[in-house]
Amino acid sequence: MNKTRIYHNPRCSKSRETLALLESQQQDIEIVEYLKSPPSVDELTAILRQLKLRPRQLLRSKESLYKELQLDNADLSDEDLITAMCANPKLIERPIVIKNNQAIIGRPPEAVLNIL
Repeated sequence: MNKTRIYHNPRCSKSRETLALLESQQQDIEIVEYLKSPPSVDELTAILRQLKLRPRQLLRSKESLYKELQLDNADLSDEDLITAMCANPKLIERPIVIKNNQAIIGRPPEAVLNIL
């Protein structure tokens, strides 16, 4: 059985609910606490590809850091945004679940069932 990876923030209720849902599905889970171990630029680029999202779509625009870093600037490139998310993982939408080269954001948590 392939591992199911979750980019998890234990302080986030949606992330905790998604992890509990994965456990209830008896998944072999690899938990990545991405605030402690942020993804590299290459990893985040691969995750975005699996999610079929542009970097701006994965940004938590309501975080105060988003405004502080002026990430709403439309002139910023995808690379700029990815670099900002890797340097400030708090800006990455969560939780992200990856299974068999497919990825999905667990909002709502039940959305992850589509890739299991």
